[in-house]
Parts: sequence; structure tokens; C-alpha cells
Amino acid sequence: MIAKALAMIHKENLRKEALPSFRVGDTVKLEVKIREGGKERVQAFTGAVIARDGTGATETFTVRRISHGVGVERIFPVNSPNLASLEVESSGQNRRAKLYFLRDRVGKSAKLRAKNKSKTEA
Repeated sequence: MIAKALAMIHKENLRKEALPSFRVGDTVKLEVKIREGGKERVQAFTGAVIARDGTGATETFTVRRISHGVGVERIFPVNSPNLASLEVESSGQNRRAKLYFLRDRVGKSAKLRAKNKSKTEA
């Protein structure tokens, strides 16, 4: 009985329209809805996806960028209604599920190599 109730809650909290597929290592541009007082606006946030966690309605992903020389990380729920849109700008090549090692790097060493495109894709 509890399992059915949890399944129903998860189903209700899933996103109506699916986000485009993205992976750890991709650079994404997000548009996030922000409420300030009675007003609502959309703010852009661009960065590299360094982690994905969870499944179903509780799935989250972490995006990292450098802003004015300071590393900024934000965790977004995939099914959040405050997430207006997501666009994959580029794909990075990596061999890890979590890219936490980027926190210790600065400058060019913090960049991910671009994913090689095969001749069939081009």
C-alpha cells in the first residue's frame, strides 16, 4: 500500500515535458525562474554538469561555473518547475561519473576536452 502511494506521488511530481538528454561533462545553459516579491523573472546559469544523483522524481544534477574568480555550484532537481529550460551547449569527454576534481583546478586545466565526433555523425 505504501509503495503504491509513493509511486503515485513520484508520478505526480515528474516533469510534464522532458528535458533534453545531457550527461556529466556537458556544458549546459539553464534558464531558472526566480521569484522576487510579487515578480517573477528568468535568470540564465551556464556551467559544466559535474554530477547527477538520484532517480525518478528525486533526480538532481550539479552545475559548476566560475563567476568573478569564485567557483559557484548549484544543485538543480531535474523535475523542478522552476527550471524553465535546459540547452546543451557542448559535450566534454570524461571518464568519471563525478567531476569533483574540477573544484581544485583553475584556468585551462579546469576545462574538459571536447568530445570527439565520429565521421558518421559529422
